[in-house]
Amino acid sequence: QKSTKGSVVLGYVFRHLNLVEIDYFGLRYCDRSHQTYWLDPAKTLAEHKELINTGPPYTLYFGIKFYAEDPCKLKEEITRYQFFLQVKQDVLQGRLPCPDNAAAQLGAYIIQSELGDYDPYKHTAGYVSEYRFVPDQKEELEDAIERIHKTLMGQVPAEAEVNYLGVAKSLEMYGVDLHPVYGENKSEYFLGLTPIGVVVYKNKKQVGKYFWPRITKVHFKETQFELRVLGKDCNETSFFFEARNKITCKHLWKCCVEHHTFFRVPENESNSLSRKFSKFGSIGYKHRYSSRTSFQMTRDPSVQLPRPDQCIARSRSKTYPKRTQQTGSKNMSQITTNGENEGTTKIIAPSPVKSFKKMKNENSPETQRSKTSAPWEENGPQSGLYNSPSDRNKSPKFPYSRRRNPSGGSENESGQPVRRRRNQNSGEDSDLKQRRRSRSRCNTSSGSESENSNREHRKKRNR
Repeated sequence: QKSTKGSVVLGYVFRHLNLVEIDYFGLRYCDRSHQTYWLDPAKTLAEHKELINTGPPYTLYFGIKFYAEDPCKLKEEITRYQFFLQVKQDVLQGRLPCPDNAAAQLGAYIIQSELGDYDPYKHTAGYVSEYRFVPDQKEELEDAIERIHKTLMGQVPAEAEVNYLGVAKSLEMYGVDLHPVYGENKSEYFLGLTPIGVVVYKNKKQVGKYFWPRITKVHFKETQFELRVLGKDCNETSFFFEARNKITCKHLWKCCVEHHTFFRVPENESNSLSRKFSKFGSIGYKHRYSSRTSFQMTRDPSVQLPRPDQCIARSRSKTYPKRTQQTGSKNMSQITTNGENEGTTKIIAPSPVKSFKKMKNENSPETQRSKTSAPWEENGPQSGLYNSPSDRNKSPKFPYSRRRNPSGGSENESGQPVRRRRNQNSGEDSDLKQRRRSRSRCNTSSGSESENSNREHRKKRNR
């Protein structure tokens, strides 16, 4: 109900997933302009105006809100598994870019977790190509993953997932929550909120890093965002950025306040000057993070973790047709290049194919009006530091086209009964006759009409 608190909805989700280390996770949603928000546990659903304006139905997405600095140290296996799923999705959708050697290592751990030890009888040539690991997957990467997978004998799924997180946490963009802003002369910047502080990017290069203990104030007014930082000489410096609009500016400010509170060191172990939380707000806006911090979760004695005898049900990844070397296969697209030997055929792994029924429903106007796709969805609008406009259009969601045959049916209706086509044609013939009759009524001097139409016209007049 609209009067339900966000904390109640979150409680349902956490119980369903059997999670205890819950403070890392949250539910997010999209407004109609694809701006994302996190569900506030302290507010009712009706107070989330951006969410109410999108429905009904109301769509909430489960995900990691605060990335642990070292996810390998999470206490429970079920929590590490949820981190593994989230980071795997981040890599696949391009939000967490990684070099080829790291991508091969990560892909091998995924295969080990999914399929277990390498077995030459079960894992035939091209078995890695059934899975997707990075946005633009090449055959060379799949070969490298297969070679590494053969060396991971004996690793159970939980061990492979911990090793996966150990590689992922060392990547530059791990756990970075990016927000686009503008600097001087309308130059584009990205502010990245991380477990250790705020990172500033320009042209995909890091140009600044400010640790949470050094940030003394975060403030916004209209579209202007201020970040005040304490320097090594104990002098404060303010950095100003411009957001696209007031809504995105306020969202950036709220996320910054929550990250600062969650990852900060306790008061008695930090510099009191940089920990004045009363200075951390904006005039007219009060927002406080009400849940436990990262430090409190590690020291909380109320829950003994890990819980004994935990059983984790792992879900299988989506699979695709295997990349094979057989020519003439229906599942493979074959491209022969002009000028080369005609016997040379380039085999390309196919992209996922959705059923016609499902695509038709998704592309219907009613669905498009009611559904707001999220930026992190497979077919959603991708946005971020490493997603240029050209990259975002590489995998568009093509509408299903229906081309008409001369017989009056569509290409995909070849299996339809012939009777339906006859009815279609007979309907067209009757329409044609009706048009001719109306024309003959209008033209009394029907010199251009055929004799048959004149005869019919005379009969009607006599009647």
